[in-house]
Amino acid sequence: MNEIKHTGPHQIQLQQWISEAPFERLLNMKIERVSEGEAVLTMPFFEEYAQGAGLMHGGALTALADTAVAMAIKSVLPEGTHFGTIALESRFLSAVRQGWVTAQANVISREGRDLVGHATVFDDQQQPVIEFESRFRVARRQNHQSV
Repeated sequence: MNEIKHTGPHQIQLQQWISEAPFERLLNMKIERVSEGEAVLTMPFFEEYAQGAGLMHGGALTALADTAVAMAIKSVLPEGTHFGTIALESRFLSAVRQGWVTAQANVISREGRDLVGHATVFDDQQQPVIEFESRFRVARRQNHQSV
């Protein structure tokens, strides 16, 4: 008989404010650099991240881009601030068949509690594979600094 896993709620405690959470570790994402509204993250293309035609799944690529923007946002907010994605758009430019992908993200604007970020995901040949933009919202009743 299959073991039933606990489905939540889960209490997650990160080692540091800017660090990989369980989902990022599941996808083998690595934070390469985060500073002053910018972030660079990488992720390998393992077979488990493939869709039926053997290409890297768009959801995996979007997850990398979204996480990179979140890390860029974390670099401009006070530690412990709660925020989440409220909208996103991915434009797929090219397929990924192997290797590593790199997301370069930055915060592009702040409007009240909303922060907007942009990311470009590149393949091993430095060719863009996704252009990505997302909007995050800071939870109510928190102190936050301007971007």
